[in-house]
Amino acid sequence: MDIDMNNLPKHIAIIMDGNRRWAKEKGLSTKEGHKAGSKNLENIASFCNKIGIKYLTVYAFSTENWKRSAEEVAALMLIMKANLDAFSRRVDTENIKINVIGDLENKVSLSLRKSINKAIEKTKNNTGLTLNIAFNYGGRLELTNAVKNIAKQVKSGELDVDSIDENTINNNLYTSGMPDPDLMIRTSKELRTSNFLPWQLVYTEFYFPDIHWPAFSQDDLLKAIEVYQSRNRRFGGRPDEIQTNVG
Repeated sequence: MDIDMNNLPKHIAIIMDGNRRWAKEKGLSTKEGHKAGSKNLENIASFCNKIGIKYLTVYAFSTENWKRSAEEVAALMLIMKANLDAFSRRVDTENIKINVIGDLENKVSLSLRKSINKAIEKTKNNTGLTLNIAFNYGGRLELTNAVKNIAKQVKSGELDVDSIDENTINNNLYTSGMPDPDLMIRTSKELRTSNFLPWQLVYTEFYFPDIHWPAFSQDDLLKAIEVYQSRNRRFGGRPDEIQTNVG
């Protein structure tokens, strides 16, 4: 593959779709599909860190996923906790920083919250890849919470309403202080964003491979980066107006 390693996306977002379909095709249980998907996250995160990606944000569990069967949700919670505990030990030796974004107060068990906080605390000083795990995450909820926070600041006199701009909103999102994703990958060839980072993805390049997440390999990631680098990012302007860093 013809990859420019000096022109990598700084931030990649992934909707890890297809665990259940992958399992069904292989005659495995849904739980086994989710386990395989979780394992593959470790593989892809480590590879991103190795090649120099600075931020990776993955959609692990949405606010809508609570509507799935109680059995599947329970299995997902156990997998999340077990893998977070194991993964935090492994990535700490690889200099990866773990961050979890989403609503961690509602519906999330105390045991799981402790594992999340422990992983964040243990890796907070690492300087390699920042791995954002979007858990109990919903984009509209994120924006709603940002609006509430800004309203509180206006009400308290900390913020003047006329000074509110895009930076104000950025600073009140879960991804505050991070660049917006350059590339968003959704596996399993589903062509929608499903309430994932609606503010942050407005100028992101999208890539939809026909591969289920557990089978998404390091080579598949490099292919996605190759496609990304072949595109002209215009950010709303004409090609002759905007100089891009891609392709």
